[in-house]
Amino acid sequence: MPEQLHHQDYQPEAATPLAGIRVVDLSRLVAGNMVTHVLADFGAEVIKVEDPVRGDDLRHWKVEGVATYWKVYARNKKSLTLDYRSPEGREVFAALLKSAHVVVENFVPGRLEKYGLGPDWLHAVNDKLIIVRVSGWGQSGPYKHKPGFGSLVEAMSGFAAMNGFADRPPVLPPLALADMVAGLYGATATMIALRAIEQNGGAGQVIDLSLFEPIMAILGPQAANFALNGIVPARTGSRSNTASPRNVYETRDGAFVALSASMQSMAERLFRTMGRPELIDDPRFATNTDRIRHGAEIDAIVADFMRAHDQAELLEIFDKAGVTVGPVLDASGLGSDPYICGREALIALPDDEMGQLPMHNVTPRLSGTPGAIRTPAPQLGEHTAEILAQLGITPEAQTALKAGGIV
Repeated sequence: MPEQLHHQDYQPEAATPLAGIRVVDLSRLVAGNMVTHVLADFGAEVIKVEDPVRGDDLRHWKVEGVATYWKVYARNKKSLTLDYRSPEGREVFAALLKSAHVVVENFVPGRLEKYGLGPDWLHAVNDKLIIVRVSGWGQSGPYKHKPGFGSLVEAMSGFAAMNGFADRPPVLPPLALADMVAGLYGATATMIALRAIEQNGGAGQVIDLSLFEPIMAILGPQAANFALNGIVPARTGSRSNTASPRNVYETRDGAFVALSASMQSMAERLFRTMGRPELIDDPRFATNTDRIRHGAEIDAIVADFMRAHDQAELLEIFDKAGVTVGPVLDASGLGSDPYICGREALIALPDDEMGQLPMHNVTPRLSGTPGAIRTPAPQLGEHTAEILAQLGITPEAQTALKAGGIV
């Protein structure tokens, strides 16, 4: 564990802005957990309702036998094991919903209805529930009954076709990008829906959250651009179709730096810092449009300069000159980077398996009503007895539910 990382204890008593909001999370894996991760970090009581035997599938994404994904994205949550599809479990589930504000699920559309637990039943139990329905393709349309993983929507949305190099196949992201983006949209939509109830006292509603639409929404005006010129831009690797120079460059010591000279003044500053002020008036590079047109040529010039210096030397040169260049970090460098450590963007928390567990801090930062990491990710069923007791279920009844495999 890098000593530079800020070591922080959990803050169970921290005051948080969403305290009093109860979220019942039926989802598994990434997108639904991302929705509730954001809400939990800002104080919502998130109750993961999990299968009594297997739990959330995210628990089984392990590295060296440790469920790091679960530990990070289930922090601040509680775990209730419950077979809510059984008659006995449904009664417990209904009692829980009466005190809830939000339900999050990510079944294939129609599955919840097949269980008899669709929005009509949920709203009959609690008419103010916000029901977040996460699915690959949404609750309507010709693909609604298809299972949808992020990889498929990353391909169909246009993202993969944009990603990678022109002379190689399209590239899918090496992380659950579509799920994460959908989760952020879902958390925002949940707060909008809660605000609507707060503002006008209205009934609850259904949030139809596909994985497909959020990632397509962040890709910018691709469809509009094509409608204008009929051109599908070639993949550009780390270069850009809108600004130049912009790329990743190898340094003399085999490291890499990233450069983005997206403003005219920055490009001119770069040229001067490189000792090439004549490039400012070179007709090939005089404007951003010129530099994009001659992207390979300007890239070669910048790359030669980068290869003549070590990474640390380059960073010092460009930092003094105010040029937007930064290091390309991998996981081994995150915990020692002075910016990341100084801002406490990555922190270390106590962990029963790892001793100290590095993870991202609460994001974003609010000056008046900040979030907090109050509790570690729960063990399977860790809060079952506590929650059942809150619902008025006696210890004897709990024992019977456990004996029947309901909890």
